[in-house]
Amino acid sequence: MTTAHVKRYFLTGLLILVPLGITVWVITALVGFMDQTLLLLPEHWRPEYWLGFRIPGLGVLLTIVVVLVTGLLAGNLLGQRMVRMWESMLNRIPVVKSIYGSVKQVSDTLLSGNGHAFRKVVLVRYPHPEAWSLAFQTNVPNEVKDELGEEWLAVFIPTAPSPVNGFYFYVKRSETIEMDISVDLALKYIVSMGVAAPQTKALANTYPGD
Repeated sequence: MTTAHVKRYFLTGLLILVPLGITVWVITALVGFMDQTLLLLPEHWRPEYWLGFRIPGLGVLLTIVVVLVTGLLAGNLLGQRMVRMWESMLNRIPVVKSIYGSVKQVSDTLLSGNGHAFRKVVLVRYPHPEAWSLAFQTNVPNEVKDELGEEWLAVFIPTAPSPVNGFYFYVKRSETIEMDISVDLALKYIVSMGVAAPQTKALANTYPGD
């Protein structure tokens, strides 16, 4: 076996084991985090109290049950009143009001079935006029729309490989290119830094003047 063969086999092993190891690590971390919900139970109600040993993953089941029960309770008229009372109380606390209000607005936009987290995928000139970056069209606040007009778009430019971080800009509609791809596919491009991007058509339109 030559050195070239050893190097090829080693790289092949890395390509198999690295994604598998990272996946196992992420799942283990999530399960461990969710298992912390068991600490909310009284000590004599916890599974290890009755079984004598700890079973990883039971916290996941408890988390799912808590989420489902919360949704069930909030789905009826009495539950909705309780939620409004709870939010009204939180909105009276100065610091909590700002944090809870911001998080609530983002979660409503991202998780609500009728919300629009990201409308379209577009290309914008960033970080300089000779470069293009994937961006997501979002909502323009009415106050900004009144100042800038309808020809401006609000876009979120995510960073790779972590799309939860990025920049929020207002750009002219005429200086963007609308992409004929889904938001999910664009996120895959960003997370993989283009490595996992298939060789498909790149642009839905051509840039004006090019």
